[in-house]
Amino acid sequence: MATRPPGTRGDVLRVRDLTKRFGDRVAVDSVSFHVAPGETYGLLGPNGAGKTTAIRMVCGLARPDAGEVVIAGERVSRSAVRAKALVGYVPQEVALYPDLSARENLNFFGRLYRLGGKPLRRRVDEVLELTGLADRAGERVESFSGGMRRRLNIGAALLHQPTLLVLDEPTVGVDPQSRHAIMDSVRAFGAAGMAILYTTHYMEEAERLCDRVGIIDHGKLIAEGTRRELVSRLGERDRVALTVDGDATAFAAECGRLPGVAAVDTTTEAGHSQVSLVVSQGRSALPALLEAAERSGATVRSAEVIEPDLEAVFLHLTGTALRE
Repeated sequence: MATRPPGTRGDVLRVRDLTKRFGDRVAVDSVSFHVAPGETYGLLGPNGAGKTTAIRMVCGLARPDAGEVVIAGERVSRSAVRAKALVGYVPQEVALYPDLSARENLNFFGRLYRLGGKPLRRRVDEVLELTGLADRAGERVESFSGGMRRRLNIGAALLHQPTLLVLDEPTVGVDPQSRHAIMDSVRAFGAAGMAILYTTHYMEEAERLCDRVGIIDHGKLIAEGTRRELVSRLGERDRVALTVDGDATAFAAECGRLPGVAAVDTTTEAGHSQVSLVVSQGRSALPALLEAAERSGATVRSAEVIEPDLEAVFLHLTGTALRE
């Protein structure tokens, strides 16, 4: 998804110069971003970076010291009922009643959203299916695993079919299987057209889920863009590792003459040669590399494109690895 300037008409969420102080500490410092329909926007940063404070202001749960939040044309404040009704908020801490069943929890939260009767029963059934908990609907939440509780927590935020879904670190403390299930669900919500604001300190989640990422540290949004835009801004290139049979030296020479190839190296191990290249666009270069192999009489047995990741971007921008 192409990056557009903040405030573009049609954005579901617009955040402008959002600022929050706690005494002398600036927790969120003039942060601005926007989220379009069907877009998953990730706020990536370490614990204590300001992510949770920012989204609490987005949801109207905390009053900003400066700046504004607009959701689908409605300005957010602590008393803005219509704006808040557009949001489904999934907090870090699971907000469920452990002594109630999954269905009873959803019925309770549905009534808070002013749902009732057949529409509520239908929507509860739909959410139980969406979260994969239909077969456990009658069981108490206290018997659920951490991952199941997280999924039900997300389900509660979906009952009123929000315009904007806000998830604050939704996979913290869950098992790998539940984590994958949650990420699959988030992808499906975005594909269905829902705007999603997703905070995480896990690089792989930001890379797998988010159309655009805002990197936040010490309360400041220090970079923003698609994964490729963030990486290319730093001048990073892809690495391509090719395992070949035949004349690897001639193949490497052919590769070195191709446009976009910055460096070529050849090694031999276990009877096979490996040609490693540094290129500007690894995946786009593969057809030309295969043609070069054919011209040089080499046979490519395997090819791996290793793209720079957000970890490298974060390290470059902050001078440190992502803090837990």
